[in-house]
Amino acid sequence: QNIPTMNISKIIKSVFVLMIALGLTANAQAQYDNMNKKDIVDLAVETEALSTLVTAVKAAGLVETLKSQGPFTVFAPTNEAFNALPEGVLDMLLKPENKDKLVAVLTYHVVPAKVMSGDLSDGMKAEAVEGSVATITITDGKAKVDGAIVVMADIIASNGMVHVIDQVILPPSIKEALSAANTMKDEAKGDY
Repeated sequence: QNIPTMNISKIIKSVFVLMIALGLTANAQAQYDNMNKKDIVDLAVETEALSTLVTAVKAAGLVETLKSQGPFTVFAPTNEAFNALPEGVLDMLLKPENKDKLVAVLTYHVVPAKVMSGDLSDGMKAEAVEGSVATITITDGKAKVDGAIVVMADIIASNGMVHVIDQVILPPSIKEALSAANTMKDEAKGDY
């Protein structure tokens, strides 16, 4: 039987188009898979606005923990958030002798579960890895964690979730220590 040349041409074109479509789909899937293979640390390293957080995580020795399986949710403060800390606080936290305080601050930003922004509700309590409880509020549709606004939500990592926030949140123990240090400083100056 003779198959008309036009039909063979159509079949070849169809097969060729199908192969291209499958190739593009496979390529897109590979890119998606590669994107989702990035853990929380990898995502932070690739984000210039989180470079101070990356420096702090390295100084605290938390890189391997945040690269582990998780799942974790990290409320990631921006560089601007770290710069807004009271003068000298960031430098003090990054000193090797204050590693325990730095670990406390950073692990207060981590919840040992995958929490999407849609899971957050007003008045919700989130127990941090550090051990204290952070309060979630929703105001005018914006989620806040201890008053820090979630400025970018639901960044998916292979081992959890990242929500970028506009402030560094401090656990109660660090707030108390800073308050006591400021009181002592004021008393030394004679400012009661």
